[in-house]
Amino acid sequence: MSTGFHARVLVAEDEEFTLNLLREVLEGANFQVEAVKTVTEAIALVGSFDPHVVITDLNFGVGPSGADLLQFVEKEHPWVGKVVLTSHASPALAIPNGVAIPAGVTYLVKSELGSITELVHAVEESISHSASAAVRPEMDNDRIVISATQGEILLLLAEGFTNAAIARKRGTSLRATETLVQRTFASLGIKSDEDFNPRVLAVRMWQQGKVVVK
Repeated sequence: MSTGFHARVLVAEDEEFTLNLLREVLEGANFQVEAVKTVTEAIALVGSFDPHVVITDLNFGVGPSGADLLQFVEKEHPWVGKVVLTSHASPALAIPNGVAIPAGVTYLVKSELGSITELVHAVEESISHSASAAVRPEMDNDRIVISATQGEILLLLAEGFTNAAIARKRGTSLRATETLVQRTFASLGIKSDEDFNPRVLAVRMWQQGKVVVK
């Protein structure tokens, strides 16, 4: 794959051996990885690292749980994919009563994970799922706000890259890229219309200064 863009994965896991193993596995699969041992660290990194996916354990002992991290991501960065990787078959065993994980989270049990391929596939599917979710344009004065990830997509579209080329450059699957492109169009308020090319409309909005990256 290209040494350009890579899908970014933020991992939160308090067990050091597992954390290091996940980092090694994901980097070997061509992801860019930030790995931290607390939910507080993970929340602090989400904005600056702008991950495509967050992978988290649920039980971190005293303090915020993985569910708190997932709820934060769901509220503040809804375009980010969310994966739970835990020893508990049920979230009720790992998080306090009354705390829930958001809908649409990919839930993996460590003892049931058969291979590295399954984890990588789950990450890709999480990107695809989050990218295809319904979105509404967010405004800042008269400009539309998009994420840094969507800004990457828009820049590559402006340079004329196809979805397949974007997938290679970003180190993601074609399916995930296609849904990310469609989500970028949705964030820009561009609807499907057989009379107009959404790529041309998106690039024109970018060139006219109607878009700002959050």
